[in-house]
Amino acid sequence: MNHGKRVGIVGAGFVGSTVAYSLAMQGACHEIILRDNKIEIAKSKALDMSQAASAVRSHTVVSVAEDMSELTNCDVVVVTAGSPRLLGMSRDDLLMINAKITKEVLRDIAKYSPDAIVIMVSNPLDAMTYVAIKESGFDRSRVLGMAGILDSSRMASFIQEKLGYGGGQIRASVMGGHGDDMVPLPRYSTVAGVPLTDVLTHAEIDEIVQRTRQGGAEIVAHLQTGSAYYAPGKSTAIMVDAILKDTKQIHPCAVLLDGEYGYSNVVSGVPIMIGANGCEKIIEVTLNDVEKKMFKKSVDSVQSLIDTLNENNFFEGN
Repeated sequence: MNHGKRVGIVGAGFVGSTVAYSLAMQGACHEIILRDNKIEIAKSKALDMSQAASAVRSHTVVSVAEDMSELTNCDVVVVTAGSPRLLGMSRDDLLMINAKITKEVLRDIAKYSPDAIVIMVSNPLDAMTYVAIKESGFDRSRVLGMAGILDSSRMASFIQEKLGYGGGQIRASVMGGHGDDMVPLPRYSTVAGVPLTDVLTHAEIDEIVQRTRQGGAEIVAHLQTGSAYYAPGKSTAIMVDAILKDTKQIHPCAVLLDGEYGYSNVVSGVPIMIGANGCEKIIEVTLNDVEKKMFKKSVDSVQSLIDTLNENNFFEGN
């Protein structure tokens, strides 16, 4: 496998195209291959992005796969395909619709890019990451869910907005599932190394925590016709870049737990070291009793989605 050569993106809507554009602008890889059912739209976006790459002297070329069989030998495949989250719709409402799409997509990825590392973006994120692992047959280290980087960036943005200073120096930490039960961790969040509790009141921190949990819904409410894509797209591109450059950096991502934090056979967002092999190490941070309780609630929420899939015999016949 030639690391850094080919990135496939399944789903060329707002999020997928933002991932592609971000990677093309930084010249993160030699080729980006878009796959979408709306082939002509995908072709126009690919042409536009290739021209933008030329404008900044990037060597990246963006092309289109008219069929999944053309998405071959990719180092990384990003999956954003699925129904978007619309106004009044929870991430959980998307479960069965997007699980079926994910099943089809992952079986094709396993067939045509068997050595790829997969990054799931489709919602409900943690459940789709679980489906992707089961359907691909890949080791858990090679299927990651994008959520923690996004949720942490939202928390950091809200902290900056509240403070009025510290931009670029804020490190926010969020664990757990990508949903209303996510676990923002003020105790592990800092401004230029200064603990959050030294610069904000408990009431202000509580407000930021709640707003972080509703960060995606807030944007959906304003857009009316869709969901966020700039921050999700850039957060995904950060993960792709970490894999292609083998950075060994720590980022919060959704992974299948196997005893870590006391849980197994369930996906949740935790800090991991990302490198050329995907998730190369899971970091187990120390949680206090309150944080453990919140994390359990978040894990239980994801488990309930997995249980729903099993109750509907979703994995039968595999």
